[in-house]
Amino acid sequence: MDSSDPPDSSGPSAAAGPPDASGPTDGSGPSRAGVEVPDTLAAVVDADTGKGELERTIGLVGGLAIGVGTMIGAGIFVFPGLAAENAGPAASLSFAIGAVIALLVALPASELATAMPRSGGGYFFISRGLGTAAGAVVGLGLWLGLVFAAAFYLVGLGSYAGQVFLEAGIALPIDPAVPLGVAFGVGLTVLSLFGTENTAALQNGIVILLLVILTLFLSYGSLDALGVFGAERVPERFFPPGGTLPVLQTAALVFTSYLGFAQVATVAGDITEPSRNLPLAMVGSVLLVGVFYVVTIFVATSAFGSARLGEFGETAMVEVARSFVGLPGALAIVVAGLLATFSSANASILSASRAVYAVSRDEIIPETASRLNLAYGTPHVALGLAGGPIVVLAATGQVALLAEVASFLHLVMYGLICVALIQLRRERPSWYDPAFRCPAGFAVAGVGGLASFALIAFMRPASIGVGAAIMIAAYGWYRYYATDVELKGDF
Repeated sequence: MDSSDPPDSSGPSAAAGPPDASGPTDGSGPSRAGVEVPDTLAAVVDADTGKGELERTIGLVGGLAIGVGTMIGAGIFVFPGLAAENAGPAASLSFAIGAVIALLVALPASELATAMPRSGGGYFFISRGLGTAAGAVVGLGLWLGLVFAAAFYLVGLGSYAGQVFLEAGIALPIDPAVPLGVAFGVGLTVLSLFGTENTAALQNGIVILLLVILTLFLSYGSLDALGVFGAERVPERFFPPGGTLPVLQTAALVFTSYLGFAQVATVAGDITEPSRNLPLAMVGSVLLVGVFYVVTIFVATSAFGSARLGEFGETAMVEVARSFVGLPGALAIVVAGLLATFSSANASILSASRAVYAVSRDEIIPETASRLNLAYGTPHVALGLAGGPIVVLAATGQVALLAEVASFLHLVMYGLICVALIQLRRERPSWYDPAFRCPAGFAVAGVGGLASFALIAFMRPASIGVGAAIMIAAYGWYRYYATDVELKGDF
């Protein structure tokens, strides 16, 4: 494929008329397969590939709900025990470091999203700004990064589902976290095949309920921790024995919690007043979630010592709530944890399939992966390529490794997003006309890129090794399959 292809070619840069134009609509997936697509499905394909004009219906609140809903999920219920065990009360600083890095990337990503409002998010920005090689590594890395993240969320979901049996007094012969996580992975993948029309409404409802539960819980917990009421506790040493190193290592581990802000960029074409609402939604969601995470660690480590909190593992927050208000508090957090981990896992499975769809649409992997199911309008092959590996990885039960590999692959993408902004500002191509300009763009993008890459150095060697192997394999695939694909500037 070449960016000089004529407008009616079937490549990614192909133009298409509206769904009611004469002849089959030139949707990327089914049209390349020679299938005549029904008008309703053609409209879906047309919107996804950025051909034609999208109807802007998502306001600031909707944009915030997307970002907050993706980030407020599993991390806030699964990580506190693991983070406190590693860094003690200073784990709150680890979450704050993650939020700062996410903010430094959110501003450059906002500019790129208003200039390129297309599905694919970071992959699209990097492939069009830095070229096919970088795009292939990031696109395939994003797919597998979301696979690792979804597997992590599923293990958390299984842990909270297993907690339901414990609260009901039902003793199980084995730890149900992994088997239940695998079962949920299969179920969510199959469910995704039948369409996602109600996903946005469901996600908004879950977010509102989660925020209400968390606000009540954290308000009570903060008053208790500050000594307004409750038992008096001896303050624990803030920094762990290892000093700042465990804090930075924990920041690398928990960065998975901040992967969701970039999801707002994937719906840039649907955001009203994008020059205002897009950066506000991305930055605002990071700030809001960052505050929740920092306060959560403060409350949790105040309720129990860090070592004891670490013993509780993935369901530590249930025991924290139980220590405050007994069984009602524990049940409320179990429900919130189920909703959060379910929401995060579901969103990640869908996002992973969209990453597969995006790289297939650009012919980096075989176009078969971008075919749509004509009955439901969903990318069934892409869902299989996402859901299958997710279920396999969830079966390992390696929570920390899954989270860190997901963070590694996303940090590489975030660093390259910053590099793409610097490159595009220097080249100033005619098509690059963002509605929002990142303030102090070169400085913010430079610091954001360096911070993203630097955080990788504090990960465990096993996580770095797995992440590096994935990137090398992705580049090898590009050299084997897609060297004749030219994506830079193809917009």
